[in-house]
Amino acid sequence: MKLSTDRILTTHVGSLPRPEPLLDLLEAQNRGGDFDPARLAGATTDAVAEIVAQQVATGIDVVSDGEMGKIAYTFYVQHRLGGLSEDDGTEKPPRPATRGMDVADHPDFLERMAEQGANWFMRFKEIWCTGPVTYADRGPLEADLANLKSAVDVSRPTEAFINAASPGVLTKFVPDAYYLNEDAYVEALARAMKVEYETIHQAGFLLQIDCPDLGSARHNQYQALSEAEFLRIADRNVEALNFATENIPPEDMRMHICWGNYEGPHTHDIPLASVFDVCMKARPSALLFEGANPRHEHEWEDLANAKIPDDKVLIPGVIDSITNFVEHPALVAQRICRYADIVGRERVLAGTDCGFATFAGRKNRVVPSVTWAKLGSLVEGAKIASGRLWP
Repeated sequence: MKLSTDRILTTHVGSLPRPEPLLDLLEAQNRGGDFDPARLAGATTDAVAEIVAQQVATGIDVVSDGEMGKIAYTFYVQHRLGGLSEDDGTEKPPRPATRGMDVADHPDFLERMAEQGANWFMRFKEIWCTGPVTYADRGPLEADLANLKSAVDVSRPTEAFINAASPGVLTKFVPDAYYLNEDAYVEALARAMKVEYETIHQAGFLLQIDCPDLGSARHNQYQALSEAEFLRIADRNVEALNFATENIPPEDMRMHICWGNYEGPHTHDIPLASVFDVCMKARPSALLFEGANPRHEHEWEDLANAKIPDDKVLIPGVIDSITNFVEHPALVAQRICRYADIVGRERVLAGTDCGFATFAGRKNRVVPSVTWAKLGSLVEGAKIASGRLWP
């Protein structure tokens, strides 16, 4: 991971709006209907080239492929892991809860979500673990790596990263009907995903592991547990992640946590301070986290009093990812400087709260033109902050 000694670098969490022709193909693939894989491959290659070029033109330093080839940041594994299959209607264990306690507290908000067609989960096929988990097909991963390599060779960003799901988050989105023991299932997922993590690293890209299981899982998947019980789950998931990344240098990895990329009350979010020590046990040197939305922006004060290891890098969200407000660059600069005052200017990058297209679709909360306006404000805010931090 490249750290700057003369300015604040900019990045984001990963997913970006996909072009409509590509969405059509991804949705056809998700439905399992008749579609042309060659057309999807070609459209994905073109979309990655365009999205990387647009990031560089906007001024983003550390770019991604926008997750152009993925229907979602978790469900993509159905095309890579063995032991997964669609729901065949046979009796299975209860699916982990996906609705947060905050939404359940407000039936009128839940009704509004239904009116707006916001039940995103129902758009995707139900995928279950029904056999031993293996990394069965490297083809989609190799295509992702080739597409991003071609794009960065042309656009020349400062650095590039690729997202991958954590073992822990997959227990929610791909529930288990085979191991029937969550510890064993997490271990199996870690052994399988280890292949993906190491392959991304060996290709020369930063590995970003997406870990909402350390944040949002508290108020949905594990809402019936006490906070202490949840923290034991989080600790287990970090141990699995550390095993899966044992052969990758910490400085070549980033870890993202969030509390759910949705507009909602978020009144049951576990505080960052409560999970921070667990996050610091994870091997990736950089931590991306929400720092711009109204529920979590205040938590920079908690980090000011936290024990942050000297080898850790902070990538706070300084623009949010669920509203169409475009943050003023001066506000972005203020947010960046708060964190630079805590760990030093060389250990801070400017990021986003979450992805702008976590699940591929036409109804992402932030429209594409505003997404790019927000990223432009991120870049301008980083310039202002750099002028203040390197006078």
